[in-house]
Amino acid sequence: MNPIDCQKPTFALTTPLYYVNAAPHLGSAYTTIVADAIARFKRLQGQSVLMITGTDEHGQKIQRAAQASGINPQEHCDRVAATFASLWQKLNIQYDRFSRTTATDHEKIVKDFFERVWNKGDIYLDRQKGWYCVACEEFKEERELIEDRHCAIHTNLQTEWRDEENYFFRLSNYQQQLEQLYAEKPDFIQPQSRRNEVLNFVKQGLRDFSISRVNIDWGFPIPKDPKHTIYVWFDALLGYVTALLDSQQEPTLENALSHWWPIDLHLIGKDILRFHAVYWPAMLLSAELPLPRQVVGHGFLTKDGKKMGKSSGNTVDPVELVERYGSDAVRYYFLKEIEFGQDGDYNEIRFVSVLNADLANDLGNLLNRTLGMTKKYCQGQVPSVRGEEISTAENTLKTLGIDLGDRVAQAYNSLDFTQACEQIFILIRSCNKFIDEQAPWLLYKQKKQTEVEKILYAVLESVRLSAYLLSPIIPNLSNAVYQQLGLDLDFNNLASVNPRDNFEKHAQWGFLPASGSLKPAKPIFPQLELPSD
Repeated sequence: MNPIDCQKPTFALTTPLYYVNAAPHLGSAYTTIVADAIARFKRLQGQSVLMITGTDEHGQKIQRAAQASGINPQEHCDRVAATFASLWQKLNIQYDRFSRTTATDHEKIVKDFFERVWNKGDIYLDRQKGWYCVACEEFKEERELIEDRHCAIHTNLQTEWRDEENYFFRLSNYQQQLEQLYAEKPDFIQPQSRRNEVLNFVKQGLRDFSISRVNIDWGFPIPKDPKHTIYVWFDALLGYVTALLDSQQEPTLENALSHWWPIDLHLIGKDILRFHAVYWPAMLLSAELPLPRQVVGHGFLTKDGKKMGKSSGNTVDPVELVERYGSDAVRYYFLKEIEFGQDGDYNEIRFVSVLNADLANDLGNLLNRTLGMTKKYCQGQVPSVRGEEISTAENTLKTLGIDLGDRVAQAYNSLDFTQACEQIFILIRSCNKFIDEQAPWLLYKQKKQTEVEKILYAVLESVRLSAYLLSPIIPNLSNAVYQQLGLDLDFNNLASVNPRDNFEKHAQWGFLPASGSLKPAKPIFPQLELPSD
């Protein structure tokens, strides 16, 4: 966790609060890796960042999961929440707040919010009849169901018929305001495909939705009617607000919203898009609170081109994956290989191939090769050359690197991690080609030391710049590169050196100080092998 400097520009983002009916899966790991990369880049740019993740711990499916395990719901939640926190540590996720909806402070925030909406007249008692998906914690309309009234998202689960008294939120009151929001702020929902989904859903007419359940005691009671338990979305979505409280603050809605609100970015999977892009802003409008600035929904993950599912044995355990290959390997593959916003596929053969090609060969071997030549031709010192002494006319690496920081920053800000990696690796691969073409070993034999030093400096600086710009994605490898270049910047603890005010300087080609001492070459990323089984 990084210290939060409230004097700097702020940026707050959230992952979903993940269900604790089961251990974390690859999809939840993917969302959190994306959020962490965004947070790291914003910190690198000099912003004070609050990254929120956590767990959604109430609802019928949580209660049923606990019953199936023969333990009480709170014990179940504690166990599963711990597995999420453990996986985030393994993946080198630097979150700032871990929000749990069973926390005492959260109940107070939920009640404050409920009171506001109640006083607005947007909550009423009625009867709910319909098909209910326990996994979604949502009543489904007939048009949303597939064969045999199965849920279109949880295709292995049949919906259950419910006929019960519920409290409802008047979502229909906010049809016009939501349509106005989407029209005035076209970037509120991204990418465009997700925005179109929401527009089509809202266009069909908004129906009021249930915010309470009866005969379920795992949750907070409705303040006005304790026979009812607050339904998951009027509970879970407020977890983002509870997380904004500082430890010393009294848990009131006013205090929670005093500094970090509104959230800059809600990052979610497309399966919960409606709740974040329709229900949540309507609830906030009812409470007369500012809206989040953006909701971004990414696609689903498949394995070997097929939908993952326990019943088909087609799952990937993220814990096993990171323990086998390391956090940077997992982070790099899913950020570089999956075009953000689209569905993406995990294939282990491609996974190993990409990592070996990009990280072990192109980047790792380049660094080792260059350090070896620098030791031989420059006594292990950074060549005594300054970046401004090298002209773009004579050096293709400087030509590529001179505006690379700007291009990569634009890609990060657009959440286009694939493009960020591709731009950086164009420079890395050009370095290998540049060395072969310039042949510094021949120039050294010809006693052309100045030319040799310019070549080696250009490559070392290009590697440094690449590592710096890749640090939100592969922080440990970037650290290893910096250490071998004799630089003491720790990308896992930016405050230790406080480079944040100097992003413009660090992200420019030519920053590498001349005449520093280099460390001996050693592999920064091993060649990976597929498991024998």
